[in-house]
Amino acid sequence: MRSYSRWAVPLVAGLLALGAGPAALTDPAEAAPRGPVRDDFDGDGYQDLAVAAPAATVGGQRRAGYVAVLYGGPHGLDTARRTVISRATGGIPGSPGAGQGFGAQLSKGDLNGDGRAELVIGTARRSSDAVVVWGGPRGLSGGTSIPASRTVTGDFTGDGRLDLALFRTERAPGDDPLGTTATVWTGPVTRSGTPARSSALDPAHLKYYDVRDGAVGDVDGDGRDELLLSVYCGDGVYCTKFYAATGTGLRPGPDPVPEGDGGVALGDVDGDGHDDVLVGDTDDSVIQVAPGSASGVTGQSRWTSYSKDTPGVPGTLEPVEAFGDSLAVGDITGDGIDDVAVGAPGVEIGYDDGAGAVYVLRGSRTGLTGTGAQELTQNSPGIPGAAELADGFGQDVRLLDVNGNGHADLAAAAPGENHGDGAVWELRGRPKGIVADAALVFGPRALGAPYAKAGFGSAVE
Repeated sequence: MRSYSRWAVPLVAGLLALGAGPAALTDPAEAAPRGPVRDDFDGDGYQDLAVAAPAATVGGQRRAGYVAVLYGGPHGLDTARRTVISRATGGIPGSPGAGQGFGAQLSKGDLNGDGRAELVIGTARRSSDAVVVWGGPRGLSGGTSIPASRTVTGDFTGDGRLDLALFRTERAPGDDPLGTTATVWTGPVTRSGTPARSSALDPAHLKYYDVRDGAVGDVDGDGRDELLLSVYCGDGVYCTKFYAATGTGLRPGPDPVPEGDGGVALGDVDGDGHDDVLVGDTDDSVIQVAPGSASGVTGQSRWTSYSKDTPGVPGTLEPVEAFGDSLAVGDITGDGIDDVAVGAPGVEIGYDDGAGAVYVLRGSRTGLTGTGAQELTQNSPGIPGAAELADGFGQDVRLLDVNGNGHADLAAAAPGENHGDGAVWELRGRPKGIVADAALVFGPRALGAPYAKAGFGSAVE
């Protein structure tokens, strides 16, 4: 699904423009993909992590933003194997602009069908184009502008190729949404930014909403991905919009889904072969799970809520903790059932408001459970660092198997770390859950990238 140009000169030029030295990248072996590749930029068989710093100053422009990519390997992530990408990087269209927020939203996946994932870097401004950065045997390089500010990748047609949903959108500064125009590009997408075909997505309704982010998964088990969107509805209220995949494209789902202002995710937390809908509600500090089925999203009578009041989940429910602000699904324990990481960046630790925490809930044959749940903070044994005021640990979370051992590892971001510079923690997955041995914490200084008030970790993908 993609083609590439030579990478060495653009990569080095981009790193120097950002103040970083050239990355010591190796030439990984080719790996045969199984189904659409979503997380492997260099095709070596290990999943890779992208971290955004949309508030960073680049080229003298405040809040211009950049994205750093760390490549997975047999020993996990390595800060020496990295790519740093901004509008100042050679081969990336455009130039740094104040307030552009390059990296405000991220998506990834193999768009051109060559077995390596692309990274799609969104922006904070609807007037600014997102950029597809192309995967290759030595990592990401070169970019193509696309007519969107935010995107979501998924196999909406079920043909084994990833498609791209494009949204021209921006969070309204006031009570009333600015509205969104949306298009679905059917893959493959060429390096020139040309899809196999394109079609409008729900123009009658999305014009009334601002799209924040989205998630995909196969709810009804037909081999096609459904699309779940988190949208701003107006008057300070966030909603969710669900689109079912059919033989003729995505259509608004007939079934209701949980509402909330937090993270959204789809994953099979009960191991029945159908992805389930998960939505966070930070106002009440809960997440809701609506099971998937052969007929789609199940009725509300089967929905279940989880919070710190759920038996087995550590701590006591406090609405200000923003439990559910971010969500990620993946198989941590290796039992074939998805587990869930729940970010709660508002958690108070001692007298430090907003220090933040991440909670890990296990999937089981009877669904998500609080049994064996974990609470992870910067004060947890073995985790580097210390919980501090306004760190926001857990503001974004991601589950990826970065060392290829069959267990999803946790990436947990704290964009407020070090007075707003930001940092990300990588913690390993094991059969017993997330563990602190071999923990890695890194911020923009470790990558030689701009660090002052960068908000590093505002998005992880």
